[in-house]
Amino acid sequence: MTVSDQIDNDKIVGVLGGMGPAATVDFMATVIAFTPAKSDQDHVHMIVDNDPTIPARQDAILRDGADPGPAMAAMAKRLSDAGADFLVIPCNTAHAFASQVTAAVDIPLLSIIDVTVAACGPFDKVGLLATEGCLRSRVYQDAFEKSEKELVLPSEDELQEFMDLTFRIKRGDKGDDVTAGMLQLSSALLERGAQAIIAGCTEIPLVLHESMLEVPLISSTDELAKHTVAYARGEEPPANKE
Repeated sequence: MTVSDQIDNDKIVGVLGGMGPAATVDFMATVIAFTPAKSDQDHVHMIVDNDPTIPARQDAILRDGADPGPAMAAMAKRLSDAGADFLVIPCNTAHAFASQVTAAVDIPLLSIIDVTVAACGPFDKVGLLATEGCLRSRVYQDAFEKSEKELVLPSEDELQEFMDLTFRIKRGDKGDDVTAGMLQLSSALLERGAQAIIAGCTEIPLVLHESMLEVPLISSTDELAKHTVAYARGEEPPANKE
């Protein structure tokens, strides 16, 4: 395939970003890292709307805050109108509002939840680190019920510690104590039988890497990036519209 043929055939991805901004940039960098490119022209065409003003997902789910769905739907429409062939949202919790996104456009959404659950195939018991809003919305639990795998979830105290660490990362704190805290939470899930850990929040890979653990770390960022590259390059079937 020539470079010009690849440009004609590749699909354009629309990225609903800003939830949070650093995680969006990390996702973009991961897409680039996973792309087998020999030149600039070989890379995935991404149209990114990095809008941090989207209402807080945690507040919407936990505290009757403003619904982010309409703003996300408007973002999806902008990306579709700009030429995107499919959409991704590099935020796990935001998938609680995915139905409003898919209802607003005629292009598919590649789900970070679905691709992450699919990566758990070799394991019967998996630990999940995710935000309180993500857990309360049950996007992962419902997906795992179809897989017949057992999820190991944080305790209430561990969840509150995780939320504190996550918001520290969002504020730009990627220090050693934040990493140590994430490691401690992972260890607690391992002690309860988890065979792998899901990084079910796109802030986690900003401080925690698989080399730090004794078991596989299934990064939702990595899984979404891998499948984004594959869909964009025509190496996998098109995503289904939810």
